[in-house]
Amino acid sequence: MDNRWNLFQKFLITQEQQISVVDFLINSGVIIVLAIILEYTYIKCARTISNRRQFAGVFLLIAFTTMLIISIVKSSLALSLGLVGALSIVRFRAAIKEPEELAYLFFAISIGLGLGANQTVIVLVAFAVAMVILWGRYFIKGKRSRQQNLYLNFSAKAGEVKLSQVTDAVKQAFGTSFLKRYDENGDLLEASFLVDSPYPEKLEEFKQLVDKYGESVRVSFVESKSF
Repeated sequence: MDNRWNLFQKFLITQEQQISVVDFLINSGVIIVLAIILEYTYIKCARTISNRRQFAGVFLLIAFTTMLIISIVKSSLALSLGLVGALSIVRFRAAIKEPEELAYLFFAISIGLGLGANQTVIVLVAFAVAMVILWGRYFIKGKRSRQQNLYLNFSAKAGEVKLSQVTDAVKQAFGTSFLKRYDENGDLLEASFLVDSPYPEKLEEFKQLVDKYGESVRVSFVESKSF
């Protein structure tokens, strides 16, 4: 039994390999370029309502950190086992509100994993395919119609207006719309819609439709790209 344990320990020690500095620098350059492209793609193509520019700023750090970890632990089985033990203790939690944000984070991590494993060609091919899909969908939807470019926030005194009346006014003015949030308490009714409004006169038309519900009516419009 002792002999087997000694052999196992010797195996762990002798499995350590030297990391190529040249390959690491090349992969670092590649990951910087890919992360910058991914950041720009997320800012332009994503439909999340969070601050996309601020969120995209973490892609490079996540991808590079992942590549660094994989480059180190792949050189030694002992380090790999140590990483598993460390991850079982440390918990990483982030406030991810939308699935699209999580998808881009996984994409950044996968880039780091691939380059950390020196699978540069596969990573470049997969990244190119993903970019074609993301930008293709963006241009197709953009040319077909400029959909969902405004967030409409409506508020009024509870009891003076019903949600169905607000929804009818939104449909009459804008056509396509999605109810994103609805709150009502004893004093206030609030609703937020995602609407398509390529023409400024539509905003005035909606304001005129809801003004009849009383002086407490408040309407605001926010362009979705400003988030």
